[in-house]
Amino acid sequence: MVNPQTHKKNLKKGLYLVPTPIGNLGDITIRALEILNQSDYILCEDTRISRNLLDKFKIKTRLISNHKFNEMKNLSKIINILKDSKIIALVSDAGTPGVSDPGAILVNECIKENIDITPLPGPSAVTTAVSASGFSEKYFFYGFFPEKEKNIKESLKSLINFDSTLVFFVSPKKINRIIPIIKDYFKNRKILICREISKFYEEYIRCEINELELFNKEPKGEITIVISEKKINKKISQKLSESDKRNIDIMINKLTTKEITDLVSQISKVSKKEIYKYCLKLKNEK
Repeated sequence: MVNPQTHKKNLKKGLYLVPTPIGNLGDITIRALEILNQSDYILCEDTRISRNLLDKFKIKTRLISNHKFNEMKNLSKIINILKDSKIIALVSDAGTPGVSDPGAILVNECIKENIDITPLPGPSAVTTAVSASGFSEKYFFYGFFPEKEKNIKESLKSLINFDSTLVFFVSPKKINRIIPIIKDYFKNRKILICREISKFYEEYIRCEINELELFNKEPKGEITIVISEKKINKKISQKLSESDKRNIDIMINKLTTKEITDLVSQISKVSKKEIYKYCLKLKNEK
């Protein structure tokens, strides 16, 4: 529970970017609650959604509606409040503000006006989904797909050669439009579809993209899609070259078999298995 005795004088003035739960309200951090409690104002997308969270933790801070349709109109007013040495917390309906949610415009204006910005770590559908995927930890987050199919295809065409995990947000209304395009562009990869993350009906659908099927009916809740990294088919030579063998001969008494295998595999097209076998043969001959 928030400590009402915490004094605002202990908090640096400026803008705080406060992530809020993407589902389960228990995911809010203690620090986030303290910042929300100590702020002079909280900027939020939908006051009704934010009020549910604040009421649960008995936070009475005044709310200012700040969404994509009025954030430009609000800008000068909010900057003036911040210049008056006030503390403002920015939240979105769920997750981290400024990441596929309103916030970037205000952040850039604060940078211009030399106003302190303090981001808090917290709930994120992106990292939550990637952590559960089993795919490469190196990932590219795209965000929401464009409206037009032509633009969706252009975006995916530019991403097919990325050697990393790909993460997208999709609204349930669009998912069946997106699936055939994904199947066309990302053949022979794996996919994880995350729905209602951290909520009661959360669901994780895993399959090969080639086997992906349309939903029978429109699913409920926002969807996060994770696509596995591109498989790179290396042309593997079956035999070590004389040059490879000479390099191994030089290293054999100085490094471990594993170290030699890792080093040689970086400069040679021979499989690690072949390199390892040759190292063992040399060591047995010594």
